[in-house]
Amino acid sequence: MRRNSADIVIRNKKASHDFEFIEKFIAGIKLTGTEIKSIRLGKAAVADSYCLFRDKELFIKGMHIAEYYWGNLNNHDPLRERKLLLTRRELNKIERKVKETGLTIIVIKVFINEKGLAKAEIALARGKKEYDKRETIKRKDTERELDRYIKNSG
Repeated sequence: MRRNSADIVIRNKKASHDFEFIEKFIAGIKLTGTEIKSIRLGKAAVADSYCLFRDKELFIKGMHIAEYYWGNLNNHDPLRERKLLLTRRELNKIERKVKETGLTIIVIKVFINEKGLAKAEIALARGKKEYDKRETIKRKDTERELDRYIKNSG
């Protein structure tokens, strides 16, 4: 069964556990031909990726896109830095917040939009402390128990 390329979503599952999201943005990704083909096959990972500024431009570092099987000599480096495409206003806003408050820019997910273009959802994030992580887990457990109770009693 062939999947629709708009159904491809590669998530960073650790992100919401390790970070508190302050603000989210959707950015385009500048890719080569074999990279977009690999993403359409779902062969990418964003678990250890983050974003950094270089010469007033934003890049993803640590995003792994597997080599395309039929790519031969034209294949790409799986871990190369990839440029993110945002408006100048968004880039200035993100850069200012990162410098002022010491926030981190992380990749939450990479997906293919309805036009077939690869997009990345990034977030300005603050790292959670260990007690914050425990608090989040406790809150989710409580919500789950409440949902279960309401479902069974109703």
